[in-house]
Amino acid sequence: MATQSTPFHAPRAHPAQEHPPEGKYTEPAHHDDSPYWFGGTTPPTIRMVSADDTTRWLVRGWHDLLAAPTVSLTYGAIFVIAAYVIVFGLGQIGMTSLILPLMAGFMLIGPLAAVGLYEVSRLHALRQPVSVGAALSAFTRYSGQLLVIGLALMLMLMLWVVTAMYIFAIFYTGAPPAMETFVSDLVLAPQAPLFLLVGTAAGGVLAAIVFAISAVSLPMIVDRNVSPVHAMATSVMAVRQNWKVMIGWAAMIVLITMAGMVTFFVGLALALPLVGHASWHAYRGMVE
Repeated sequence: MATQSTPFHAPRAHPAQEHPPEGKYTEPAHHDDSPYWFGGTTPPTIRMVSADDTTRWLVRGWHDLLAAPTVSLTYGAIFVIAAYVIVFGLGQIGMTSLILPLMAGFMLIGPLAAVGLYEVSRLHALRQPVSVGAALSAFTRYSGQLLVIGLALMLMLMLWVVTAMYIFAIFYTGAPPAMETFVSDLVLAPQAPLFLLVGTAAGGVLAAIVFAISAVSLPMIVDRNVSPVHAMATSVMAVRQNWKVMIGWAAMIVLITMAGMVTFFVGLALALPLVGHASWHAYRGMVE
């Protein structure tokens, strides 16, 4: 009795199937035929990592930055200019009280801002030339998937701003103070410790959710062109399975980013590329 053979479908080719000669990582083979839904893909294997790996991610991120410093620093400078435009705009409309909440909120959308840096690291791995244009092209190449995750991150940012305003209204009366009197009016007030504790806790919960869905998903989309649902699910699995290391990794990202902000945003030109490139290597280290 003749048996009917099942036709073989070769996997779609993708540039990210080539890898650096170091040979540490396996080929990505979990491409999703649908740009939006799970389709028939199998979740990739998640590697267990250690605290020592986070140092290696930073070192490799630094090497990526030095491999094309003009591209990486120019990319970072774009967001420095954007920060100054936002601060100037808030000052013009008398809303400088929103500067600090928005600075904290940048942590929620920072992974999306680094998409171009993931592309630069991918091109470095393939030994291909890089440029600012190539970095920015990642936003259009994966626009569908990035739009879905971007909307989720923007919703979280809006939720944070509204939450911060409600928390302020609970502890203080009147409008938020201007930046010039922030310390005297808020930080030195009797209710300040509890206010800062509640605000930090609320922001931490939102930040943890954002980190869980974005730590791996955005570089994974750049590397494998999978659906946003698949990418976010993989990110949650990676963070959950390596949660102890990921707490330290998230804290390191926050410290580096805040260091860039407290220098009147100038340091973001260096901090954002370093964190972006390192995050690419974190994804490559955790996801087969």
